[in-house]
Amino acid sequence: MLDNHAISAQSLEIHYGIKGERLQRQYKEKLSNYNTWEQNPHAEEYILNPKNIDERLAIDETALTNGELYTVVSNKAAHGKKGTIVAMIKGTKAEDVINVLIKIPKKLRDRVKEITLDMAASMNQIAKTCFSNAIRIIDRFHVQKLAFEAVQEIRIKHRWEAIDKETQNYQLAKAKGKEFAPQIFSNGDSAKQLLARSRYLLFKTPSKWSDSQKIRAEILFKEFPDIQKAYQLTCGLSDIYNRNIEKGVALTKMARWFNEIELSGFKSFTTIRRTFEMHYPNILNFFENRSTNAFAESFNAKIKDFRRNFRGVSDSKFFLFRLNNIFG
Repeated sequence: MLDNHAISAQSLEIHYGIKGERLQRQYKEKLSNYNTWEQNPHAEEYILNPKNIDERLAIDETALTNGELYTVVSNKAAHGKKGTIVAMIKGTKAEDVINVLIKIPKKLRDRVKEITLDMAASMNQIAKTCFSNAIRIIDRFHVQKLAFEAVQEIRIKHRWEAIDKETQNYQLAKAKGKEFAPQIFSNGDSAKQLLARSRYLLFKTPSKWSDSQKIRAEILFKEFPDIQKAYQLTCGLSDIYNRNIEKGVALTKMARWFNEIELSGFKSFTTIRRTFEMHYPNILNFFENRSTNAFAESFNAKIKDFRRNFRGVSDSKFFLFRLNNIFG
């Protein structure tokens, strides 16, 4: 069967001298059970597989085509294979997703002990309403991403300032009939190049820097100490997550980290603190079993690969049928 190996009909044209579109049509109308599929009447709006409910679930969103978003509830125990899809529901509006998920018998939904999710309010509402017995765990990587983005905000601010300064100096030199030569640091970077090329190293820990990144970081932090200070704050958060500590200890360390944020005076980090205060119980739940939403991100990638293999999605319902055959 085409679905068992995620092979597109078009990919068989070269090897077997057949017309891919005709084979695709024959598979859809004759060879598969698409026309008698029990979920066919509502598949474009939602797919439900109550039998795939397990104790540990993940919830995330994915785009099928043209930015059309679906909410995906997946079973971690299936490891991205058959039995993974618990539900795929068109849209991300909490009310709409809840109205579909409550079609699953409450007895089954009450079996769920934990569910991982991102920081979106809608995802939290869905999980809280539909899986009331489960602890909700906000994914650590979404939390850390906020801190990394705050550092990048400071870097970008300095980069624009460096661009403006270089432009002004160029215009002044030109007005005086002189040739403009920007300041070049020991590694060959100008100020604006230094700030542009430091983007990726600020997402890494120092132990993962290459030799050239170590040199660039040393110059960057000397020239822009506020970037170093902000970067050290992100490293402090990563250190809390990387330690094998209990929830109570994590709470104490997070409180100290919040105090460091307050003392730093960085507006972007203060915004993070307010976000943390809104979600801290679910953030701290990570330290119960150290569960993340990485599985959901990985399954999302599989859906994108599946879509790419079939050169996009021209028939959403049939695509969902095939997706469900493999992962449902």
